[in-house]
Amino acid sequence: MKMKTSITLSEDVVRYIDASAGDSRTRSEFIENALREFITKQQQKERDLKDLAIINRKAKKLNKEAEDVLSYQVEL
Repeated sequence: MKMKTSITLSEDVVRYIDASAGDSRTRSEFIENALREFITKQQQKERDLKDLAIINRKAKKLNKEAEDVLSYQVEL
């Protein structure tokens, strides 16, 4: 479902949207696509930060396991 909203943009931004959207897309389509891309990137950034927090919490254990595995390596 689409919802109608009103936003105020700078003239230079509107000119850029018009030039970039061309005849194939409306301003609304252009802005919606841009926002979807931004939201997707933000969501990925949030997931990455959560993953990093988990890795950091487990870092000591992971490093200890890695050291153990490396101790079994034979020098060439």
